[in-house]
Amino acid sequence: MTIPTSLPITEAEFQSLKNRYEESGQDHLFTFFEQLNTTEQQELYAQLSSFDLSLIDAIYRNAMSGAATQDQQCNVEPLSRQVCASVLKASTGTLKEWETLGLSLIAQGKVAVILMAGGQGTRLGSSAPKGCYDINLPSGKSLFQLQAERILRLQSIARQYKSPTDSEETVIPWYIMTSGPTHQPTVDFFQQHNYFGLLKKNIVFFQQGTLPCLTMDGKIILETKSKVAIAPDGNGGIYKAVQGKGVLADLKRRGIEYSHCYSVDNCLAKVADPVFIGYCVSNNTDCGVKVVAKTAPEEPVGVVCLRDGKYGVVEYSEISKELSERRNSDGTLAFGAANIANHFFSTGFLERVPTFADQLKYHIAKKKIKYVNLETGQQIVPSTNSGMKLECFVFDVFPFAHHLSVLEVDRKEEFSPLKNAPGAGVDCPETSRRDILSQQIRFIQNAGGHILDHEGNPLHQYNADHHALQFEVSPWVTYGGEGIDDIVCGKYIQLPAIIETKAELARMAK
Repeated sequence: MTIPTSLPITEAEFQSLKNRYEESGQDHLFTFFEQLNTTEQQELYAQLSSFDLSLIDAIYRNAMSGAATQDQQCNVEPLSRQVCASVLKASTGTLKEWETLGLSLIAQGKVAVILMAGGQGTRLGSSAPKGCYDINLPSGKSLFQLQAERILRLQSIARQYKSPTDSEETVIPWYIMTSGPTHQPTVDFFQQHNYFGLLKKNIVFFQQGTLPCLTMDGKIILETKSKVAIAPDGNGGIYKAVQGKGVLADLKRRGIEYSHCYSVDNCLAKVADPVFIGYCVSNNTDCGVKVVAKTAPEEPVGVVCLRDGKYGVVEYSEISKELSERRNSDGTLAFGAANIANHFFSTGFLERVPTFADQLKYHIAKKKIKYVNLETGQQIVPSTNSGMKLECFVFDVFPFAHHLSVLEVDRKEEFSPLKNAPGAGVDCPETSRRDILSQQIRFIQNAGGHILDHEGNPLHQYNADHHALQFEVSPWVTYGGEGIDDIVCGKYIQLPAIIETKAELARMAK
């Protein structure tokens, strides 16, 4: 094959690239090169030039090795009580100490938020980024907006913990990790909504990496004649992206010492949770994780535990029925710390990741991946799995933590994932909406207030009959139920009531 005259390179450079692919057994990617037009040739050449073939091969072998041992029974042990605490069991004084420390660190500008937002809402019937999704709240707010308003409220609370001589604004920088398909739509969405009241300079968008999709025998898949099939490298790609996209440098420039990292699809996520921050810092934690109690031994969730003597997450399918049903003396499940993709990292830990990055596991996700028939040139849309995507998970760093801390939180207050299509009945828009509005009803009631439905009857809790409930309290008003007692105690709020400010709350509480 001679170099196409359309490419702005020498024949030697083109041949060098082709030779590398031949040596790696991947030269099938050049099968249709001479049939492509100028633009297609340039795009394919650029894509092939960007791949590190030796790294791709190493990742493939790593993943295949892990898959070969996946069915073997791993040696698992429950977490030591020394690394665990629970907001459900901690005293009021202890919770206040953690919260005060967390708020003080936020006031000092030492805390940031890293959001994993690379997923699309495909399973929800939407091609938009999942954070843009409208779960049909009365206000129509997206997940991104809810989280932005929690940051705004928390910055306001933390100002009370600043030194009287400190005139600097209280800022929680927000680093938002996108993927190729979601990056520009996410940036555009924030611009269209004026960054939801946050300052543009304090929001940093960065893309996670991608990897080529492979056949089960390690061949890179050609999706079209001019394009290799690629996929995001999993939420564990956050570590490489933080290093390579300037995020770590920006954290250090700003003096950030601790980051709260969570997934966009949890509508109840307590963004930059000061209790979690304070708990982790008070324990000299470099890597922390929130968990919720499993609802039952058979619940299909991964659990945080000791795996072959090291901290890790074991999937429900990897432990025996006997182990999954084992209970502690207090009746709780021995392996009941369900992982919810909600983490704490010290900046020092994020700096240290490259020293063990080559030891991180990659996992195989078998998928129906479009590919080109190399003989006919026809694109095939498979009805069964045709290849694999390779992913690294955010929890794969746990074995390398020097001081891991685990904090159990209340599921109904902090975990309601959005994963399934409307009408699924579990982890879907309806349950997300239910869980947010149920929490906001509790905020009012716990503060001594009462809510009257549209007919004037007391509203005690959200239920299935309240699918059209016109009640909502903005996170701008209260982050976790704080600061409203003196406004609503002993008073009644008549529906409909969509409350965006404390002034509105005061006006409606009678």
